[in-house]
Amino acid sequence: MTVKQGERLDDLLGRPGKIIQSDDVFSFSLDAVLLAEFVWVPIQKGKLVDLCAGTGAIPLFLSYRTKGTVTGVEIQPRLVDMANRSIAINELDERLHIVEGDVKTAASLLGHARYDVVTCNPPYFLANETSLRNQNEHHTIARHEVLCTLEDCIRSASQLVKPGGKVAFVHRPERLLDILTLMRAYRIEPKRMQLVYPKQGRDANTLLIEGSKDGKAGLTILPPFIVYEEDDTYTSDMRAILDA
Repeated sequence: MTVKQGERLDDLLGRPGKIIQSDDVFSFSLDAVLLAEFVWVPIQKGKLVDLCAGTGAIPLFLSYRTKGTVTGVEIQPRLVDMANRSIAINELDERLHIVEGDVKTAASLLGHARYDVVTCNPPYFLANETSLRNQNEHHTIARHEVLCTLEDCIRSASQLVKPGGKVAFVHRPERLLDILTLMRAYRIEPKRMQLVYPKQGRDANTLLIEGSKDGKAGLTILPPFIVYEEDDTYTSDMRAILDA
């Protein structure tokens, strides 16, 4: 498959695969790696959806944990094209596919209550947080709630997932109360949560949370996850993910 002008072929952080990326669009970060590792997945079969799929990093990482199918939903056509070419390069066309679509209408596009797992790495910042907005349209859409909100993502995930199915998000800790409130409002009972810290003694900067559609109450708080040692090398926990 062709890698177009301005694009590059990057490693998948410890995995044997490759991903097409470009400085012109939002590249994947450790958040995608952490979410793909955190979420429960069916090992042998199943149907998964990744909302706000971007260039397809989460579906690609999930492909190493499940033999099920993964459908990504992404609203930006350029990113859809890049993601599907990455999937082809990795010879995963039979199990992975990214479709162009709006998160808000994903269930109408893909079907209601058909999926075992839904993941989402949504825009983190509110649309009115202008001090953080990037002039690049691709970056702005990926980072800010200009085309979809947190509520849109949680509502859509609830519509897509089967009763008893899993829904998992990666977000910022400051949105925790919003996330919990919205998950319960849309019948996703929070079941597992983990805070991620850049280093020991620092404030948490990432939140991983998973819920079950129509699940029973009961939230498990997992041990803190620390990414870097003081010398900026990866911790043993982070290396275990990257070397899996």
